[in-house]
Amino acid sequence: MKNTALTHIHESLGAKMLPFAGYNMPITYEGVNAEHETVRNAVGVFDVSHMGEFLLTGPNALALIQKVCSNDASTLTIGRAQYSCLPNNDGGIVDDLIIYKMKDEEYLLVVNASNIDKDWEWISAHNDVGADMKNLSDEYSLFAIQGPKAVEAMQSLSSIDLAAIPYYHFEVADFAGFDNVIISATGYTGSGGFEIYCKNDQAEEIWNKVFEAGAAFGIKPIGLAARDTLRLEMGFCLYGNDISDTTSPLEAGLGWITKFTKEFTNSENLKKQKEAGVSRKIVAFEMQERAVPRHDYEIVDATGTVIGIVTSGTMSPSMNKGIGLGYVTVANSAVDSDIFIRIRKNDVPAKVVKLPFYKK
Repeated sequence: MKNTALTHIHESLGAKMLPFAGYNMPITYEGVNAEHETVRNAVGVFDVSHMGEFLLTGPNALALIQKVCSNDASTLTIGRAQYSCLPNNDGGIVDDLIIYKMKDEEYLLVVNASNIDKDWEWISAHNDVGADMKNLSDEYSLFAIQGPKAVEAMQSLSSIDLAAIPYYHFEVADFAGFDNVIISATGYTGSGGFEIYCKNDQAEEIWNKVFEAGAAFGIKPIGLAARDTLRLEMGFCLYGNDISDTTSPLEAGLGWITKFTKEFTNSENLKKQKEAGVSRKIVAFEMQERAVPRHDYEIVDATGTVIGIVTSGTMSPSMNKGIGLGYVTVANSAVDSDIFIRIRKNDVPAKVVKLPFYKK
């Protein structure tokens, strides 16, 4: 099991540590609900250094990205980031990722921790265009500084105007006394803030300075459990739950990152699927009684017929009700549709709703 550059700090803070994607990661510090509320109302910091980073460079770097990714990376300009996915050959998804255009002919791909080796092998296998690839995953640390007070709390650490970085844009600038730090407005919580990419040997000093700067704003360390409840309240997909090798981007509501203006892996079959229409699709739902939906619970209709499965579910800390995502037949997917979640042989009523669950 791997450690991040900050594992010893998390342990010293009393974090509950558990294995996650091959890493020893902090799951909670003071409790999921308290940490969740810190991010929604103030500012919290996640260590997400387990994420993977690949650097693709050279005159054919874009050609390789266009070949393996569903979104159109040719629209990127320097300083912009793009959400995308890697389709497989069978209609599913290898992984979802974020593409950063660092310079002309230089792109950073940020992938899920559990898929680093899988993604590297997949992209490498399609690299018949001679793009230069470097796996930087073990060299970089990544913090997510999230919450409505993040900009104000962190402004003293950088000479650039943090408030001027739009969503899905980034700057390479000074931060906490170090140059060439990537400051990216690509958070996963829906409460604003930044993700900070730095070298491992800079991580501890930056972490300490972040907490010094944020002390007056109520900054706290946040574990991965609250990261999951925060992203679910926004309806953001989690690989391995809501998207996988067997879910198509069109079924997963990711048609907006599936651009048929170019050819990419399995694009012809996905285009046919779009034209024919999908048979199931992901929906968001709220429980109509006090109950917690969980991953892999069956979704049924009023007659008790199984119509789908829950992919993510929790008791929403912000709304104090059970919420979830799941795949259902298209006939049951319209907003306001009545569905039922089978919980220990009881069919508990739920209603299909529009995302996000959490509205500021």
